[in-house]
Amino acid sequence: MSQSFEQLQETLKANPHTWLVTGCAGFIGSNLIETLLKLEQKVVGLDNFATGHQRNLDEVQSLVSPEQWANFIFIEGDIRHLDTCRTAVKGVEYVLHQAALGSVPRSLNDPITSNDVNVGGFLNMLVAARDEGVQSFVFAASSSTYGDHPDLPKVEDKIGNPLSPYAVTKLVDELYARVFAQGYGFKSIGLRYFNVFGKRQDPNGAYAAVIPKWASAMIHQENITVNGDGETSRDFCFIENVVQANLLAAVNMPESGFEVYNVAYHAQTTLNTLFNYIKEQLLANGIHYDKAPIYADFRKGDVRHSFANIDKAKTQLGYEPHYSIVQGLAKAMPWYIQFLK
Repeated sequence: MSQSFEQLQETLKANPHTWLVTGCAGFIGSNLIETLLKLEQKVVGLDNFATGHQRNLDEVQSLVSPEQWANFIFIEGDIRHLDTCRTAVKGVEYVLHQAALGSVPRSLNDPITSNDVNVGGFLNMLVAARDEGVQSFVFAASSSTYGDHPDLPKVEDKIGNPLSPYAVTKLVDELYARVFAQGYGFKSIGLRYFNVFGKRQDPNGAYAAVIPKWASAMIHQENITVNGDGETSRDFCFIENVVQANLLAAVNMPESGFEVYNVAYHAQTTLNTLFNYIKEQLLANGIHYDKAPIYADFRKGDVRHSFANIDKAKTQLGYEPHYSIVQGLAKAMPWYIQFLK
């Protein structure tokens, strides 16, 4: 039986390791390095600032001790360059590969760049990590891989046809990882993230995720536009659940060589309900928002409903998500208010 997340944290503190976090200046990556540094780990971070931000690294620095920050080495570089990947994995035991170009609409607008980063860059990282002989390789997979498969909740071994270039790239990553397990004995785990949210998620730009985008708009008393009728549903997963899943996966490399796990909370929330949740959390923090949402067309490439079965991650990794969407919003809202004003 795998150890609990609480036990794992104590084990890591007592036995520090060297980790590589790609995409370390991004939303998920910066939360991973913050947790690892607080656990007294040595961390190498790789980012090219395509979607990440220096301010995220600066914020992490402000939240850890000077001694912990001294355990962080930053490499500015691009995973599309194999030599950069080789440099980044030197002497590393655990890889948490988060670097990617996210967003379904972005991939529809520019499939070539999404493919170059998410497939070409991923393959570079796999090759570099394999050649370095790292102990474990965990990567950000995606719930978009389920595509048009109608069943709910989503179970890892039943996927449909991808509905966007982004979904294709994430499916190809899983195929490569499986082939590397079979062909080279190189073990890895893919974590299929479901709508992650939390502090340091960018609210700006055309491809912003819904929660920071709406929180920012409500803080500024701007209109909220809902794509579709608002009954589209998602399984929103707070960032601290995702950090837990990454660390548990890193120390539980599969005997089979490759496994994929859903990382979610296992709850369906419609966009209409989400709208009210954000409103309520802002009100709890003294911000009143009384505009009604504006309903627009459905967005191309979007899945209607997304809802995860997380039994496999619970059973095999010891994953126990601690934060529901409401608990996550309550914890994230002070950050949104402070940084999005």
